[in-house]
Amino acid sequence: MGSWLLLRGAAALCARGLRAATAGRLCPLLPRPPTRLLSTGGSWGLRAALGPPGQGEPPRSVGRGTGAAYREEEDGDEEELEELLAPAPPPGAQRLLVVHPAVKWGAKKPQLTTAELQIAEAVALINTLHNWTVIDKIILSTKTPDNKLIFGKGNFQNLTEKIKGLPHITAVFLNIERLSPLTKKEMEDAWGVTVFDRYTVVLHIFRCNARTKEAKLQIALAEIPLLRTNLKNEMSQLDQQRGGSRYIMGSGETFMEMQYRLLKEKEFKIRNALEKLRRKRSVLRTQRERREFPVISVMGYTNCGKTTLIKALTGDEGLQPQDQLFATLDITAHAGYLPSHLAVIYVDTIGFLSELPHDLIESFSATLEDVAYSDLIVHVRDISHPETALQKASVLSVLKNLNLPSHLLDSVVEVHNKVDLIERYQSPETNAIAVSALLGYGLEELKEEIERIVLKTTGKKILTIKVNLAGPQLSWLYKEATVQEVDVMPEDGTANVKVIISNSALGKYKKLFPQ
Repeated sequence: MGSWLLLRGAAALCARGLRAATAGRLCPLLPRPPTRLLSTGGSWGLRAALGPPGQGEPPRSVGRGTGAAYREEEDGDEEELEELLAPAPPPGAQRLLVVHPAVKWGAKKPQLTTAELQIAEAVALINTLHNWTVIDKIILSTKTPDNKLIFGKGNFQNLTEKIKGLPHITAVFLNIERLSPLTKKEMEDAWGVTVFDRYTVVLHIFRCNARTKEAKLQIALAEIPLLRTNLKNEMSQLDQQRGGSRYIMGSGETFMEMQYRLLKEKEFKIRNALEKLRRKRSVLRTQRERREFPVISVMGYTNCGKTTLIKALTGDEGLQPQDQLFATLDITAHAGYLPSHLAVIYVDTIGFLSELPHDLIESFSATLEDVAYSDLIVHVRDISHPETALQKASVLSVLKNLNLPSHLLDSVVEVHNKVDLIERYQSPETNAIAVSALLGYGLEELKEEIERIVLKTTGKKILTIKVNLAGPQLSWLYKEATVQEVDVMPEDGTANVKVIISNSALGKYKKLFPQ
């Protein structure tokens, strides 16, 4: 059993812990580290094993040739969980007018972006959704973004006339974080079409992209405030009609009170289910930490190239990056090597967005809490994007709100990605590393910087240990440490072995093999 056994197990445990999977089973273990970890149908498996990087050993098949695969076990309360995960009715195909309220002055005026770039992102959000089409878009200035109708009387009237002149549209996307129930109702009454805000659009994108149970539960939790708002609106309409009894068969409970109670019970069950998954993640994380493989969380604004970068760093052909917003929703883990052959785990996280609604951030905070247990954060920026400064500010704002340890925030590695799209790019920030994940430019420099910080933060040491080749020491070091070089001295049957080893592993070695 070689070092790849531990790396594979740790990566799979990390992946399943972060993705809220339940405990899995290990298949026969591999004696040498293969080149990559593959994703196959949602499970994590391994191809045939190769010798340690740089040692030149030929491929060797192990076990059944596909390595370990992890399968989710069903919870005892599966039926109740499935009920909680029942998807909301899809809005169906939509033809939309995108409206961006441009604040011209005052505290609400954006400082790091323009109205043109903001509406471009709004259009990109709609284009992410299948069967949703942008028919037209408009930037409309406003002095009163906090007023009930967002716009002044004149601009609201002009917008109403424009909407009436587009009889083929089915909805309006108003590019603000959240509409109040009253504002939404008055706009829909005035325009005769459904009105979406960023909360409902992003929530629908999340719903379409979620794959694991935890992601679906988190989305169901984020839907609760929306369901409460809808319930309030429906009940206000019923109250206006004044029809029938307000109480349910003499129970003393009004229909609205019953609906609120059912919503509260649903929220409690969802939070309970998420807490169970969080505890399972904690157990899996503890098992992974025992294997002492450094974990690197790769974070950034949505569509900045995180997945492409991880694919380039690990050689994982199973990763399929997509050029769209929120292509990665479920957090996944992937195994790779640093220049010294040190095995590490890269964690691909959900992308961030400016003005991401608070309820959505809160719902996914349970998943993102695993970032706090990383050894390093790599912040990926799309340096070619005209809003790259705003995107950086958005990501850093979320990171600060996650209550991460100060040493993690202080050691973040900033990566300027997509430099191939900028002619003769020169970074204005001395500590940033310029790369092209697509073309492979700058990756070796990035790996060296990651290795430098990981060795420092984990306390691993690079040592040369003299071993007796007739004994089990060399085999033990291959399993418990990272062997870099083996200098054999045949005259006395010993070897000088250069290794990267943790303090705990070094202590075990000295106890097992006293000099």
